[in-house]
Formats: sequence, structure tokens, C-alpha cells
Amino acid sequence: MLYIFDMGGVVTNDADGSRIIGEKIGLGREGFRKVCMDGSDGNGDLLLRISNGEIGVKEFWGIFESRSGIHARTDWWHALFHPYLNQGTASVIKRLRERGSRVVCGTNTMESHYASHVERGDYALFDQTYASFQMGVSKPDTEFWKIILDAEGCSAKDAVFIDDRRENCEAAASLGMRVIHFTSAESLGHELFGT
Repeated sequence: MLYIFDMGGVVTNDADGSRIIGEKIGLGREGFRKVCMDGSDGNGDLLLRISNGEIGVKEFWGIFESRSGIHARTDWWHALFHPYLNQGTASVIKRLRERGSRVVCGTNTMESHYASHVERGDYALFDQTYASFQMGVSKPDTEFWKIILDAEGCSAKDAVFIDDRRENCEAAASLGMRVIHFTSAESLGHELFGT
């Protein structure tokens, strides 16, 4: 059995980068997201494009500055990203691997957040990490899971996907995967081990 875990909101807290950065630069969460998603300049939704790896952080901040007039002195995605590990979920992952299961991470992320997780050793919990910015596609696009299943040589019926976002769970389920909508490490442990 292959287990595919989402990262933010499941293995680590769901650090709301839009809120944190928005507050830092004085736009608030909604103001920051509005600038990022305003594609009237032909550059599209910057949040989706950086998650899909279509643009890097320097290009993101350059477009953001031209849209907003606000100069980003640094890569705020990296500088302000300080997630913490959910120890309960980490224990579930370790237990699955001790039982001989293949456990991978399937995450919507960008290079800055990916680098932070690498620095912290968060991905060491997994046998493999599949990051949207490297794959060129983000959840809930079903191509995201098709790439993982193909790379792992696994059929959808032999895979379990765990995520805190319902839309991602629904998309994975449409492929025939078993899904677990994550609410807590305790309920996840009960679902997987009956404890």
C-alpha cells in the first residue's frame, strides 16, 4: 500500500503565507491575494504559477512589485515561513514505515517553502517527496496524483491519500484512491490503526 501525505495542515501546521506576508507589507491577507491573483497584466495568478513552478521567486516578486508598487526587500516566502511539525502525524508516518509501507509526501509548494522544509529535515519522514513546483501541476488537478502513481508504479486502488482540504480529497477519490480527510493526528491514527 502506498500512502501519500499532504504537508501543510497535515504534517506541519498550515502556515498561511498570504496572511503573514500581507500583514508584513501592509496589505493584509485579502489585499496581498488580490494583487497576486490580478492577471490583468497578462501574468496570470501568481500563486498558482509559483506553485506549478512556472515562475520562480525572483520573477514572482518582480511581477508583484510591478503590480503593487511595493518593493519586496527579500523573499518573504522564505523569510517568514516557520512551520512546526505535528508530532502526532509524524508518529503515524513512522509507524506506517515501520510496518513496511511506502510513505510519500505529495505537496503543493514553491521552491522557497520546499527549501525551508529541507533545511528543517521535515521531508526526511518520507520515502520520497513530490512537490508541485517540480511536477508542474498542483492539487486538485488530477494530473498531480497520476504523476505520483506512475512514478511509484502503483494503481489508484492501492493508494491512500491524506489531506486537510476537501477539494483535494474529492479529486483524489475521483481516481479511485482511498482518501482520508485529515482533521487530527488522533483521528488519523484511529482510521489507519484502529487506535
